[in-house]
Amino acid sequence: MRILVILFAVVMPVVAWLSNTGTFGPDNGAVSDHYPTLLVAAGYAFAIWGLIFLLDLVYAFWQSRRVLRGDPTLRKIAPWAAGGFALTTVWMPLFSMGVAQPGLFWLCLVVIFGAVFCLLRAARVLPLDDTPQRGQWLWAWAPLSLHAGWLSLAAFLNLAQVIVAFDLLPTDDMTMWSLLLLALAAALLLWMNQRMRGNIDYALAALWGLVAVYIKQSHSALVGADTLAWAALGVAAVLAVQTIWLRVRHPGRLLPNPNRAE
Repeated sequence: MRILVILFAVVMPVVAWLSNTGTFGPDNGAVSDHYPTLLVAAGYAFAIWGLIFLLDLVYAFWQSRRVLRGDPTLRKIAPWAAGGFALTTVWMPLFSMGVAQPGLFWLCLVVIFGAVFCLLRAARVLPLDDTPQRGQWLWAWAPLSLHAGWLSLAAFLNLAQVIVAFDLLPTDDMTMWSLLLLALAAALLLWMNQRMRGNIDYALAALWGLVAVYIKQSHSALVGADTLAWAALGVAAVLAVQTIWLRVRHPGRLLPNPNRAE
C-alpha cells in the first residue's frame, strides 16, 4: 500500500500539468470562468497546489523508508493517503472534461468529497500528543493536513459550479444559496479543526482559500458578490480565532490519544 502512496503522489502533479496544458479539455480557470459563481477564489490561490504536490511527494517517500516500515500508524494511514491522492488525481481530468460532457460534473463531486474524506481520515489518525515518530509532524501531518484543508473548501466551490452548470438554483442572484454553501463549508472546517485541536496546517490552507474568495468577490460584478466577500472573510476570522484558542488550550497536543481515556 505504501508503494501506491508513492505512485499517486508522483502521478498527481503530472496529471495536473497535463490538465493545465489542455490535454483533457479547458483548464480549471477556464472551467470556472465558464460557470461563474460567488464561491470561487482568485486565480493566484490555486498556486497552493504546487506546495501541496511537493509536500505530498516528500511525505510519500519519507513514509516508505525502511526504518519506518514497521510503524503501525503510517501503515494505518497509507490506504487513506493513497485513496486521497488517487481521487485528487482522477478529479482533475474529470473537471476539465466536464465542459464537453456535463454529466461528469456529478462524478467530480463524488470524487472530490471522497478525497476530502480520505485525507481528513488520514490526518485524524495521526496521534501527535505523546511520542510521535521522529519527523512525523513535518513529513506526514503537515502535508496531509494542508491537502485536506484546501480540499475541504474546494469541494464546496466545486458544488457551487455544479449548481450553476445545471441551473439547479437561481443564477441571476446566487446570494442566498451561496451563503448556505459557505456556511456548510465553515461547519466542516470548524468541526474538523476542533476535532484536531487546532490543526494549523489544515486551517492555513482553508484561510488561504477563504481570503482568496474575499479578494475575488470584492472585485466581482455578480449580484451579491460583496456580501459573499465579507462572509468569506468572516469565516476566515472565526477559523483563525478558533485555531489560536485551541492551540492555547491544548499546547503541544494536536490530537487526543485514541488509546487513552480523556
